[in-house]
Amino acid sequence: MAVRTLLTATLFLCCFTAACYGVTFSSLQRALLVTSSPTPGQVLKAGEDQIALTWSINQTLPAGTDSTYKTVKVYLCFAPVSQVERGWRKTVDDLAKDKTCTFKIVAQPYTPSSNHSYTWTIERDVPSATYFVRAYAFNSEGHEVAYGQTTDSQKTTNLFEVQAITGRHVSLDIASVCFSAFSVVSLAGFFFMEKRKARLSK
Repeated sequence: MAVRTLLTATLFLCCFTAACYGVTFSSLQRALLVTSSPTPGQVLKAGEDQIALTWSINQTLPAGTDSTYKTVKVYLCFAPVSQVERGWRKTVDDLAKDKTCTFKIVAQPYTPSSNHSYTWTIERDVPSATYFVRAYAFNSEGHEVAYGQTTDSQKTTNLFEVQAITGRHVSLDIASVCFSAFSVVSLAGFFFMEKRKARLSK
């Protein structure tokens, strides 16, 4: 009886630990082929530029590899160079805790017989950093079961940059300069008129 109780408790503990830990990135198969339009090193502007994306199943894999795929979600992900000393962007093997890919681009139902494409305008709140694109395949339970990305396993190739919106605009800068110049001229004119009035009063 004691042995049975111990085995039951052990089994429960294992299941509980697995449930808490969740899906790990290292357990996923790289089964999706993903491409994006930016060239290596290209600098894109948030709120203005677009990224053209495509993804599909790797046709060299055995038939039925994608039998459990139901949905594909595509993300904009931080490259290692933009994660240094930034804990809020940290890569963690447990995908529930991973902060590599925080910007979802699109989610679409998975269909094995076609190449998927999507054009995304970079959102205005995307910060300045170096990025790549990754796609995850999800099963019917909403768990990640496969992935694909535009870079290599070390995340060092085919990287591009996004330049964030600074909050300033050229037209605002021009208006500011014009207003400052007008203020200086007005002030000079005021002093000139005051001196002229004082001279005439004498």
